[in-house]
Amino acid sequence: MKVTLISIPVTDQEKASKFYTEKLGFIIKKDAPLEGGNRWLTLVSPEWQDGPELLLEPAPNHFEPSRVYQDALMEAGIPYTQFDVENVEAEYERLTKLDVKFSVKPTEMGTVKFAVFNDTCGNNIQLVENL
Repeated sequence: MKVTLISIPVTDQEKASKFYTEKLGFIIKKDAPLEGGNRWLTLVSPEWQDGPELLLEPAPNHFEPSRVYQDALMEAGIPYTQFDVENVEAEYERLTKLDVKFSVKPTEMGTVKFAVFNDTCGNNIQLVENL
């Protein structure tokens, strides 16, 4: 068994697509239209194009429990998911220059350094560097 797809709820697929590709650097793997103006929109890391796909899931717009959960995580400041990076400080600097808003600046805790940013589509995302 292996993980091939991971969903992240987004309030606006088009806005999320631009943020995740233009600012974070992911690339679109699949983009197929679905009913109701939604899309099957998956992204992959350019460094691991055969790795797990990230589905930009419009569930908060159609499934109230998803919206409630997403809103509760955001209000509590809890990241929805995390992305590993080689250098949190460098990513923080790069993304800050692209106007990405961080709620937690690079911070060391034990064997990791992390930072948390807002993806503009309803989620806090944590960046993690193993020290």
